[in-house]
Amino acid sequence: MAGKRRGFKAPANYEPNRGRKPKRFSGQQTDGAGKQAKQSDARRDPGRRESTRRDADPAHKGRDRDESARGNRAPATRSRAEVDGKAPTRKSVSRAEPDVVLSRIEAKLTTADDVAGMSFKDLGLGGNIVRTLEELGAVRPFPIQAATIPDTLLGRDVLGRAQTGSGKTIAFGAALVERLLILKAKGLFAGDPKASQMKPKRGERAPKRVARKPKALILAPTRELALQIDRTVQPIARSVGFYTAQMVGGVPIDPQLHALERGIDIVIGTPGRVQDLVTRRKLDLREVVVTVLDEADHMCDLGFLEPVQRILRETERGGQRLLFSATLDSGVSQLISEFLRNPAAHEAEESKRGSSTHKVLIVMREDKDQVLTQLASRRGRIMVFCRTRAYAEQVTELLELAGVHATALHGDLSQSRRERNLARFAEGKSAVLVATDVAARGIHVDDVDLVVQADPPSDYKTYLHRAGRTGRAGKTGQVVTVIPRTAQKRTREMLENAEIKPAYFGDFVPGQKL
Repeated sequence: MAGKRRGFKAPANYEPNRGRKPKRFSGQQTDGAGKQAKQSDARRDPGRRESTRRDADPAHKGRDRDESARGNRAPATRSRAEVDGKAPTRKSVSRAEPDVVLSRIEAKLTTADDVAGMSFKDLGLGGNIVRTLEELGAVRPFPIQAATIPDTLLGRDVLGRAQTGSGKTIAFGAALVERLLILKAKGLFAGDPKASQMKPKRGERAPKRVARKPKALILAPTRELALQIDRTVQPIARSVGFYTAQMVGGVPIDPQLHALERGIDIVIGTPGRVQDLVTRRKLDLREVVVTVLDEADHMCDLGFLEPVQRILRETERGGQRLLFSATLDSGVSQLISEFLRNPAAHEAEESKRGSSTHKVLIVMREDKDQVLTQLASRRGRIMVFCRTRAYAEQVTELLELAGVHATALHGDLSQSRRERNLARFAEGKSAVLVATDVAARGIHVDDVDLVVQADPPSDYKTYLHRAGRTGRAGKTGQVVTVIPRTAQKRTREMLENAEIKPAYFGDFVPGQKL
């Protein structure tokens, strides 16, 4: 005991527990000792005394509730996402929550019959751009391209909704480049430094290079989608003398800084890296007059609403905005209300969705691995979707052990590894690609014969994006969803929300013909 230690003589006013943190009990305190403890704490801490008085006063409680409703009281703790500046503003639909169908934005429908016999030149695109599109394999415009390109060239804000694989990238990419040419003819680039100004005189030191600032910005939710957009937009831009640069995370930042120092016209990137470069004052968006948001609704679902808002506020006030997605709905209403002025909303006819056959297999837990192996062993190009990165790796190892050439695509892999794996699948070196939803968002790979959903999607929008990997450009495809018996009701509701009638919905055992 402290009071009986050898050689220690306690003074008359010695209190062993003084200065120590008082014990807290989870149960209710008695009126005697509990009241004394509260009074003692109040004497030592005036702020606690004020808090105690407010708790006892009903009027103060009412005011606290009002202040909390107005958002004046700051939360005691912040999540890691909030500290990083990437706090999600919308809750993604969890497995336990109902699959909510947001109201679709009213849009003008354009069908294939409306664009029959039309050419890209008829839409207002120049000769160099048209020739480049032909080299890329785009000879005739798709409905979404014919609907949105004329309004984009006129300088209007545009909302474009079309299924995956319908040509959205060319719709905004070609129109964006042609729009910059129109603005350049009107003197938009007059303030950019000229090459003659940068050339030093003989015997003089070269002046510090002043790079031209970007005039257009394209944002995508994932790195793969941003790189894919750049592969399409870059040749179109180079055909008329414009330069693009990729600003994505997961790769060294130095090459991106060097590109900004040299000067670029179109930035293509993800919200995280673009915001990082703006914060570092390496990327100046004040002269950006055209901004494109691809997969706008998905960026909001991932919690990128606030970063996107901050980025758009850095661009020129009143600039042109283009929003495109396969499931464009009222979930992006905050962006529309703040940044778009009287937008022209267009929708392409979903005539190719019927070319995919949808089936739902109810599988016992102990049979799931055998069923997945059976599905992945079929001929053709196959994509398998998993909910988590760990399960994606597990399925990949399962298929490899079964003799199936499979490769993984998820966020735990480095950017270079992801690009190599995707290239192997696109070139046919791997027959199966096992991917997570975020990594595979917007990826364009032709001739996918089968989409297997090893984990059922969490909502109908995710289902549509997964199913959009197959049955593209008029070709046939098949979508197979593997579910446990307990997920039948939710899966039926999800398919109803997606307006899909499955060809088969029932029990399935290994070895059964599909």
